[in-house]
Amino acid sequence: MKVYEPIKHVKVKDRFWGGYKKVVESEVIPYQWQALNDELADLEPSHAIENFRIAAGISSGEYYGTVFQDSDVAKWLETVAYSLRNFPNTELERRADEVIELLGMAQANDGYLNTYYLLKGPQNRWTNLRDNHELYSAGHFIEAAVAYYEATGKTKFLDIVKKYADLIECTFGAEPNKLKGYPGHQEIELALVKLFDVTQNERYLKLAEFFINQRGGTPCYFEEERVRRATIDTALTWNSEENVNFGLGYEYQQAHRPVREQTEAVGHAVRAMYMYIAMADLAARKNDESLKEACERLWDDVTNRKMYISGGIGSTLNGEAFTAPYDLPNDSMYCETCASVGLAFWANRMLRLEVHGKYADVLERAIYNGTLSGMDLDGKRFFYVNPLEINRHQKSRKDQSHVKSERQQWFSCACCPPNLARMIASIEDHVYTRSSDTIFMHLYIASEMETKIGNETIRISQQHDYPWRGDIQIDIQTTALTKFGLGLRVPGWCKRATLQLNGEELSMESLFNGYVIVERTWQDGDQLRLLLDMPVEKIRSNPLVTMNQEQIALQRGPIVYCIEEVDNGSNLAALRLSKDAQFAIEWQDNLLNGVMQINTSGHRIQPFDGLYTSAVPKKHAQTVYAIPYYAWCNRTPGEMRVWIYED
Repeated sequence: MKVYEPIKHVKVKDRFWGGYKKVVESEVIPYQWQALNDELADLEPSHAIENFRIAAGISSGEYYGTVFQDSDVAKWLETVAYSLRNFPNTELERRADEVIELLGMAQANDGYLNTYYLLKGPQNRWTNLRDNHELYSAGHFIEAAVAYYEATGKTKFLDIVKKYADLIECTFGAEPNKLKGYPGHQEIELALVKLFDVTQNERYLKLAEFFINQRGGTPCYFEEERVRRATIDTALTWNSEENVNFGLGYEYQQAHRPVREQTEAVGHAVRAMYMYIAMADLAARKNDESLKEACERLWDDVTNRKMYISGGIGSTLNGEAFTAPYDLPNDSMYCETCASVGLAFWANRMLRLEVHGKYADVLERAIYNGTLSGMDLDGKRFFYVNPLEINRHQKSRKDQSHVKSERQQWFSCACCPPNLARMIASIEDHVYTRSSDTIFMHLYIASEMETKIGNETIRISQQHDYPWRGDIQIDIQTTALTKFGLGLRVPGWCKRATLQLNGEELSMESLFNGYVIVERTWQDGDQLRLLLDMPVEKIRSNPLVTMNQEQIALQRGPIVYCIEEVDNGSNLAALRLSKDAQFAIEWQDNLLNGVMQINTSGHRIQPFDGLYTSAVPKKHAQTVYAIPYYAWCNRTPGEMRVWIYED
């Protein structure tokens, strides 16, 4: 199996992503630090740092928060690690080192590190893998430690998680004296692969493989565990035994059948994403075709039957889960921010198994739309749920109380804000992969990167104003004449593209899985220019998506658009776009930190007396204004729609 390695050490010079990365560095990291330390007024306390202080013996008190409260600290540390790559900050690094020192003080002598059990009942460790997130939180600490080691070269944090991973490896496995369990919430599997990558300790890879292979077997470990738990203190069960699976059975944890036999994405969407990431990682490390094939089947189900136009997934509140194919409601949807982040990470891993535009297209769709909508433009308010429609009736409907018309300052279950922050802070890790002789460019993010082909150093820089304009300039620097291939992705949304090399047009007739491959002996100063047409496109749903019939969505380049009440008035459902409407685009430098705004002709259906009529309602002409979906609700709160009725 051919595997494509990621290219790291990419320096972002992008106006769009550079702006977001600066917000994370200057606003989000300090804001989330305040949240973790209960320093924000009028918010439910996090207590996450305090839990560690109590476990370390520095403070006194009781545990507070969800069973996975530790993971918020882990994701904050991971975000800090990525941020330090672009924004060296001695004070922030000192603070992170202090937190890491605190983790070491709280860690048990045998390596165990979970404040929920350390403070509430250490004798009950590993008794409720289904519900209590021990391995999930461990996985996030492992990810954070690997990121911090790679960013700073410091080993303190890595040593802490290695000690914890060694304890877990001694506890779980196929050997007779070990537990045969696996996590209720997947995460540690992908983290162990990362730990293997930096340590080359095969035991970590073997443990990740054990957790994946064990899942879904019979007898079901969670059932055996439930029976054993009846004889111990059940007060340490976070969710009640009756409703923990939300009526979904063990499909909720994707533990209903062995992973290689799964053909449909079911259950909790975030858990599914983390499991699929680990499956792809193991397929690459172990040359496992059966895992790769399972990933491909599941990818097809998610992206062709269960994904929103925004890259959102998980359409129901019940279990934060997938539902039936094509069941994609817009006003009652869930689409947790974490799920879109997970989808982006999974797409990144699939690109390491196979260079194909279908993976990069979804990666791009998710990062520009379904993830970024989860945070306001100043990085201080967040969405947990990302709807595609806000209307006047939702506030009075209890079945849609999970859908918020404004972002919140924080959450008692605060997984989404730090998850989004770590994605933005590490966005450069998604731009390139390579084989031994070809470099592939998956995302157009203005940046500089360096790698080696043979003994020669290659530097590639991108200069452009993507995603607003499709004029991509790519400059090559080499230490000597060097032969290699450079693969440039032609996005699936682009119907016409041209490519020039040093001013001369190249043929675009044959593409390799959506990429144009330029193979030549490169010399210092070579320049490519890729021109991607970016008209406004009307997007229509498959007719099996019943909620979107006679409606269209607007997309330009990778950006999905929406209409808001602040621009178009209330009752957005009464707006109609003309079938032959022409679209004007205008750069608005002072709107939403700078966006391309779309305006077009339409009309509004007028209300009438009474509730029903046989008469044709009157209509009034109206200009319709659309803004990028990711930026909605950054002005006056009100109604919003992505899908708009067409006349």
